[in-house]
Amino acid sequence: AAMRAHPASAGVQQYACQTLGIIANGADAQAEARRQAAVDALPLVVAAMRAHPADADVQQQACTALCNIANGAGAQAEARKQAAVDALPLVVAAMRAHPASAGVQEWGKHVLGMLE
Repeated sequence: AAMRAHPASAGVQQYACQTLGIIANGADAQAEARRQAAVDALPLVVAAMRAHPADADVQQQACTALCNIANGAGAQAEARKQAAVDALPLVVAAMRAHPASAGVQEWGKHVLGMLE
């Protein structure tokens, strides 16, 4: 709700993406269920990347969220990866825009490796 209510706030977008990344992290069955529940937030993560391309913190946290939500194996994970594939150009743009940000570079690389 916060991401929709405050799209112009880089801070709200950053922390919401960070929270999604934390929620979707893990390797157990509960993490898989959390990732599946978080898939509906992917358009909001993409919107945050589009709205705040100059903010390295938003870009890093968005890449982290994309990576963690799309993570996993099996049919559900493949569907999440397909849902996240629209973000690839934004990930590349973030990496180009923030070459000095280790976080953007690291998480961007993870997303690219996972989705390509």
